[in-house]
Amino acid sequence: MAKLLLRLVFLSCAIGIASYYMSSVVLTNYWYALWVALVLSAVNVTIKPILKVLSFPITLLSFGLFLLVINALMVMLVDYLLEDFYVNGFWNALLFSVVISLVYWILDSIFSSKKKA
Repeated sequence: MAKLLLRLVFLSCAIGIASYYMSSVVLTNYWYALWVALVLSAVNVTIKPILKVLSFPITLLSFGLFLLVINALMVMLVDYLLEDFYVNGFWNALLFSVVISLVYWILDSIFSSKKKA
């Protein structure tokens, strides 16, 4: 449970950092980034696997690059669901999802307590 909460905090920090540096992403309150992270996690758990299965042929043909499109669609869905979070267009959602992934990866690699064997 603690690991799940830590990942949620990392994701909300990544969303806050990405929205601070990207002018095309509007987040009204940085505490609201926690809510965006929660909704994005729920969308990624429920809808994203279905889209991955349905889009397997095009993902295979594009050598996995279509997964970036699915990530951008998930961000745009969260934009649609939440009124205090706004992403200006598909390409900005794509860039936002890439930036979130990179910042999350950096935060996870710095602060996670994984034991190296």
